[in-house]
Amino acid sequence: MIDCSNRSSDAMTVPPTKEGISPSRLYLPKIEPMPMSIFAYVCQKFGHITTDEWRQRFDDGLVCDALGQALSVETPYQHGQTIYYYRAVAAEPVVPFLHEILYENEHLLVVDKPHFLTVAPAGRYVKQTLLTRLKEQTGNELLSPIHRLDKETAGVMLFAKTILARKAYQAQFADRQIQKTYHAITHHNLDVLFPCELHLNLQRGVPFYTMQVVDGVPNTHTKIHLMEQSDDGRFAKVQLIPTTGKLHQLRVHLNHLGMPILNDPFYPMLCHKADDDFANPLQLLAKNLTFIDPITQQSMFFESSRQLKLPSMALDDPNLDGI
Repeated sequence: MIDCSNRSSDAMTVPPTKEGISPSRLYLPKIEPMPMSIFAYVCQKFGHITTDEWRQRFDDGLVCDALGQALSVETPYQHGQTIYYYRAVAAEPVVPFLHEILYENEHLLVVDKPHFLTVAPAGRYVKQTLLTRLKEQTGNELLSPIHRLDKETAGVMLFAKTILARKAYQAQFADRQIQKTYHAITHHNLDVLFPCELHLNLQRGVPFYTMQVVDGVPNTHTKIHLMEQSDDGRFAKVQLIPTTGKLHQLRVHLNHLGMPILNDPFYPMLCHKADDDFANPLQLLAKNLTFIDPITQQSMFFESSRQLKLPSMALDDPNLDGI
């Protein structure tokens, strides 16, 4: 049994979260010539952030030392010191969908994630993320996602409650000891024979945040089963069991079969949506997870309460014509 108790390594001195947002850490290296102030250093290091914005962060107490004491624009630079800064939260569209906590013990938090909610702060999303919401709800600043789900995908997510627990669960994902099952609603291709398996080589596409199938040694694998199809044969509900976890793997695999997922804004055609457009969610659901818990050695099974249903709309509905 792995000991993942909350030891001192988890309790390192770090300023607290603010409204669920954890600070970023920055080590001050030995450089020549040495900057006159920390303010001068961060303005130089992060050139994409304006001097006025950094000044405002200092004035608002968003730059501090390890004890959480605010630094000023005059605070001298001292190499070897570690400082912390909070990201300035710009106006973000509020995601009007709620998560559900499915299970919790001293090591693990299991959550049913809604569509449209980013898992962790990135890019323009800081507060409107699942991790920020959970930190604010639980007060646990050590929470961290063990794996990832796309913003557009709903379903079961695992979060570690301590640093050591995170390492134990992430090792299981790396060793492919956690079985993930997904459901998807797709455009149907009657020429595909089920069940089937895909072994494909996926690499970054154009633009860089998409993936594409290329020649070469396969680096992805998915088992696909047909669950049901619409009466007219236009749509299918499929079960997907991936044994690898590349970015957009399931979306690209289904598109490769000529069965793109309903409402996919990336495949087969890139179609950007407004940040506050919450209509027509991607019909992909991380339905369940099963594994042997590396800490308790218990068999674990978690399932989303969400359901994907085959379209029952009129055949000429514009939402069903292409993606």
